[in-house]
Amino acid sequence: MKIESVSVFCGSKAGRNPLYMKHAAELGKLIAVLNLRMVYGGGNTGLMGAIADGVLGNGGKVMGVIPKILVEWEHQHEGLTELFVVPDMHTRKKMMYEMCDAAIVLPGGFGTLDELFEMLTWNQLKIHDKKIYVLNSENFYNHLRLHLLHLKKEDFLYEAVEDRIIFCDTPVEIFNKIG
Repeated sequence: MKIESVSVFCGSKAGRNPLYMKHAAELGKLIAVLNLRMVYGGGNTGLMGAIADGVLGNGGKVMGVIPKILVEWEHQHEGLTELFVVPDMHTRKKMMYEMCDAAIVLPGGFGTLDELFEMLTWNQLKIHDKKIYVLNSENFYNHLRLHLLHLKKEDFLYEAVEDRIIFCDTPVEIFNKIG
């Protein structure tokens, strides 16, 4: 399947490690250079802002999807190709899933984990079959990776973790695996 659009899920904060912001900007540049459309949460702060600026600064297209309640909290990005303000988080996630061919997850908090696990659940239920790539910047997701393998070992999964979620250490590695 040819990838034309990626949804990116990440934190609206920068996090402590400067590599998170560096990887977000680098990933944004790669998305633009590869002429992919990026769909993301629509914010202009933290990793969300860095990746959107990385895409836009390199001539790429960015679609933001932000719930009305977060317009002020996440400070919607004003320079996007297109911005959709939706009624709630559920509408946001569903729209982002429908608009992409694959998902990329960067470091983030509860919202990022919620989005990751909903996509994994929808994969398991065959609601969609989109690959999920996790950018494991400086081992940010190592504990999660171990827990997912534990779920597999304890026979709580219906398919191998590796069938749906691919962990990568750098932005370039993601696109080497997508291609």
